[in-house]
Amino acid sequence: MPELPKAYLPQNYETQIYRQWEQSGFFNPDNLLKKGEPFSISLPPPNATGILHAIQDLMIRYWRLRGRAALWLPGEDHAAIATQNVVEKKLHKKDGKNRYDYGRDEFIKRVNEFIASSRSTIRDQIKAMGASCDWSRERYTLDEGLSRAVREVFVRMYHDGLIYRGKRIVNWCYRCGTTLADDEVEYKEQKTPFYYLKYGPITISTARPETKVLDKVIIVHPDDKRYQGYIGKSFDVPWIDGMVKATVVADKVAEMETGTGAMTITPAHSFVDFELAQKYGFEIVDIIGPDGKLTANAGKFAGLNVKEARIAILDELKKKDLVEKIDEEYIHNLSICYRCGTPVEPLPSEQWFVAVDKPFKRGLFHRTTLKKLAIAAVSTGKIKIVPERFAKIYDHWMKNLHDWCISRQIWFGHRVPAWKCISCGEWFVGQAKPSTCLKCKASNLEQDPDTLDTWFSSSLWTFSTLGWPDKTKDLATYHPTSVMETGYDILFFWIARMVLMTQYSLGDIPFRTVYLHGLVRDKQGRKMSKSLGNGIDPIAMIDKYGADALRLSMIIGTTPGNDFRLYDEKIAGYRNFVNKLWNIVRFANLTAELKIVEIPPEAKTLADKWILSRFARVADLVTKKIESYSFSEAGEALYDFTWHELADWYLEVAKIEGNKQKILSYLITQLLKLWHPFTPYVTETLWRETFGEAAGLLMVQSWPEKLPAPADDPGFEIIRDVVTALRGFRVEHKLGPDKVINFAVTKDKYRIIESYTHLVQGLRTTTIAKPINQLSNGERLVVREGVELIVSFDKLDK
Repeated sequence: MPELPKAYLPQNYETQIYRQWEQSGFFNPDNLLKKGEPFSISLPPPNATGILHAIQDLMIRYWRLRGRAALWLPGEDHAAIATQNVVEKKLHKKDGKNRYDYGRDEFIKRVNEFIASSRSTIRDQIKAMGASCDWSRERYTLDEGLSRAVREVFVRMYHDGLIYRGKRIVNWCYRCGTTLADDEVEYKEQKTPFYYLKYGPITISTARPETKVLDKVIIVHPDDKRYQGYIGKSFDVPWIDGMVKATVVADKVAEMETGTGAMTITPAHSFVDFELAQKYGFEIVDIIGPDGKLTANAGKFAGLNVKEARIAILDELKKKDLVEKIDEEYIHNLSICYRCGTPVEPLPSEQWFVAVDKPFKRGLFHRTTLKKLAIAAVSTGKIKIVPERFAKIYDHWMKNLHDWCISRQIWFGHRVPAWKCISCGEWFVGQAKPSTCLKCKASNLEQDPDTLDTWFSSSLWTFSTLGWPDKTKDLATYHPTSVMETGYDILFFWIARMVLMTQYSLGDIPFRTVYLHGLVRDKQGRKMSKSLGNGIDPIAMIDKYGADALRLSMIIGTTPGNDFRLYDEKIAGYRNFVNKLWNIVRFANLTAELKIVEIPPEAKTLADKWILSRFARVADLVTKKIESYSFSEAGEALYDFTWHELADWYLEVAKIEGNKQKILSYLITQLLKLWHPFTPYVTETLWRETFGEAAGLLMVQSWPEKLPAPADDPGFEIIRDVVTALRGFRVEHKLGPDKVINFAVTKDKYRIIESYTHLVQGLRTTTIAKPINQLSNGERLVVREGVELIVSFDKLDK
């Protein structure tokens, strides 16, 4: 074979190698001979920003090398709110128009044009990372097959009474103009004034005086002695916009330690207050509208936004001497939209909900709830979460789950499959529009303009992408999927909903294991963001350092559930290692004519026994660590062997001893296989350049399993420790390479050193070995237990 260049330049090989992989058809497991249980992963659908998937590709390549039917099914998410916001901003910047200026159909057309370009960019990014996805099975959450699955689940759940339309309080973002699910609300701690207001004979406390215009009910704790004489009584109170009749109600929801322990309730703008209103039958009146401004119910404050209203109402309270005091040091958790950062308003609204606590029939006799099914899937061990500590967090979150609001007031996404009769107001749910109203026979039915929460369609991802609701071969073969690898930040956004919806739709789990990775942070540990300008562009990093270096920087040194740092110097360091691997194979090629060797050759020297034994152990360790999801530990062990044992020691010995063709052929054959899941490009290139086109592709070779190894022999370890000690002695005493070192070794180990003096001297130590009794004066070095050296040099010797 032609001599390899001295340096590995990834840009000269990566595009060509990926093209070879694609053209081979081996990303599709249908094209390979298979053994054992299939292994499948559904690629978490990335949105417009894209996601790096080094760990998933590692798993897929590993199991493919193990001979399994390894399917990695790719796809993209339409990311409704985020995508619509991006496109609206672009169109407004370009034409100064909003979506209403275009109309629904034209606006959706513009969004689809953006999506086509975005999907292409995401696909190119994933391919550049070396992802071995089966692109023939690629899906998109808005394609017809998945849209059909979404409608099917909605209709079934509606008829089972698990989806209902009702007026409940929801999280509302007036910037995005839509509802948000509970877990789409983020919280930002901030210092805000806390107001103590005179409400007749009682002082109430609140952080939001702008919502108190029509408050008429005071809630106190039944055990609060301060208010025992007021409970159950009503009295007239001078208030913001005139007199009101206030009533005091005792309920344990009141917190005696917060403020004065007394609070008035605003049922339309607080989840707690809304529940109290439902419980006691209090009137629910909107104070704040969907546009973020006060409604006509607020009287003279109508039309003001929340900030303006707070100032105006506080002025009014001060004029009437109803402000007792203001605490400026109150720490408040402000709820904000996870997409745009706008403060979220709780508002009552007609929406579609999934009922998580409503019993439904599962089988002939069993009745259960969606919440119970989702909790049991993890608590019984059917689904394993890595790291385990997140299982407790999952359980806590699921037990506190409320009904899930699934309708969104945006245009882009899956349209709610429900139609309303304009004549009689009746709703109909189905796969298609009814020709006439089933109640009044009118034909003027209109589809709900709302769309479904993106997480509703994404929660069906593992099975809808495999052809459900049809009973396909793929569904039978690859579901439940083996692993879902994703960030811990969407455990509740997505993972929990996938468990819930798959349990309902299939009566099964969506995956057997959830592997949660951490968030990517910069060198200083800061979260990457546009405002800080500290984001990593994966394509730029690949162009600069190569995909393999980027992959290693995202695998080695990372642990499940913990954030990790990614920065230029780290990636550059792994670029150096990739080049080291290249030069190891290059040296072996220059030393001997390498051939594919699958069976360990006979060890002829002490060094041969040592390297074959060490390699067998590291191969076994890497296998165990990958299968236990300890990917970093697997990479670290392989890195240490490759650089610090094979390169630093055995290849140096090979230069001295020679005649290593068979062992080097075996080591390079198997080492490239072990490194392939971590660094697919350089290993595939080296395989081809070393063994030729006739050897086939490395990606479909056989993984090294249970390799035989020579019995342990500490002899070479002793030689290695002696050499290391002598090198250290030379450095410590600043001895040049021409200075001869005399040393003696303990008698029982002298025979080993005597037999391998050529190695000790050849490994750049320039030493003379003598029996222990021939060198009485010198510095004593303890090399290892049972091995001591006496070392000296002639200070007059030049």
